[in-house]
Amino acid sequence: MIELIDVYKVYKLGLHEVVALRGINLKIEDGEFVAIMGPSGSGKSTLLYLIGCLDKPTRGKVLIDGCDTSKLSDRELTELRRDKIGFIFQQYYLIPTLTALENVELPMVFKGVPKAERVKRAEELLEIVGLGSKKDRKPRELSGGEQQRVAIARALANRPTILLCDEPTGNLDTKSGEIVMNIIKRLNVEEGVTVVLVTHDPSLKAYADRVVSIRDGVIYADRVSFEKSEES
Repeated sequence: MIELIDVYKVYKLGLHEVVALRGINLKIEDGEFVAIMGPSGSGKSTLLYLIGCLDKPTRGKVLIDGCDTSKLSDRELTELRRDKIGFIFQQYYLIPTLTALENVELPMVFKGVPKAERVKRAEELLEIVGLGSKKDRKPRELSGGEQQRVAIARALANRPTILLCDEPTGNLDTKSGEIVMNIIKRLNVEEGVTVVLVTHDPSLKAYADRVVSIRDGVIYADRVSFEKSEES
């Protein structure tokens, strides 16, 4: 479970302070698909980075599986991100000199997974995202949608239980975006991966079990998605 308790995040810009988050309280259960929605500058990406241990709160606690992340060393935070959390960003951040297969292998290299096991896992993941036949292509030889699917495969390399997505369809056309979101939803439903999606696109609410709305650093709505409630 993910839990944020009275979380504040303040950035110092010269002599000024910018309050990005103001007293956030939020619980996300294992296996949930939660969409965090809000306009640009609302604090939604800051919230995601705190959940992903890419940043630390100015005040308050961020708990991952009951562990207070503020008490972890830099090495322990790195291990937590490596072993439990997968990241998908609007930018693909693929290494241009590596093939799709090698990009997916990379997180496993850092974990010390043997070569044969890495290759087998990377090939399986590329098959899952529909790119098994393009494993030897480099990013420049792939479309934007295909590059994002490689990024999804890479995010899953170390079998994370949490998948954090920051505007994952922001650079994609409608069809490619639907393919990417269907893959993420399938991972949530079939594999039980907890998904936290940050977006300003209202059409993506359809994929979530729950929608958390944020504005000016404050959660002002937290509800089961309309589409989900229609099913029940």
